[in-house]
Amino acid sequence: MITTQKHMCFGILAIGALLISACASTPDIRNETSPTATFASYKTFGYFSPLATDKAGYQTTFTGHLKSATRRVMESKGYVYSETNPDVLLNFYANIQDKQEIVSSPAPMAGGYYGYRAGYYGGYGYGASTVDTYNYKQGTLTIDLVDPKQKALAWTATAEGRVSSDALKNPGPAIDTLVTSMMTTLTPASH
Repeated sequence: MITTQKHMCFGILAIGALLISACASTPDIRNETSPTATFASYKTFGYFSPLATDKAGYQTTFTGHLKSATRRVMESKGYVYSETNPDVLLNFYANIQDKQEIVSSPAPMAGGYYGYRAGYYGGYGYGASTVDTYNYKQGTLTIDLVDPKQKALAWTATAEGRVSSDALKNPGPAIDTLVTSMMTTLTPASH
């Protein structure tokens, strides 16, 4: 049971390390605001208890990074953290999958008439190709903002992308950058 929990924690931490390395592609980020959300009345925020990323019954380091990053963004948008009766609650969902990409490339042609026209007139390399297989991790992170009084989703953002090895080594900054990007469209608190 402990081993399973350790693997689950590592997997969740890997999701938090999503993307943000120079050679990795940037994540696909989608967000949506509910037309029934009353952002004019939202001034305080808190967190679901337990959060969906804490299925093992304790707070993971991944959740700690997410809470720190989202709190920083929420406060920069004018929201005030409240443990009692907040106007909106944040929740996180994460998933990671092993993926494989297979790339087939034609082999360089050799021989032939004056070094070109390979494949014609008995040249070498006709029909040959190389196949490369790349294994990688694909992660999905969702941040939900829920109105507890209406029991309805007010805003959501989802990011999908490859998990970079650089981000796995130092997940805190990668999570901070990702959360900041995901929450750019969130409506600021009204005062």
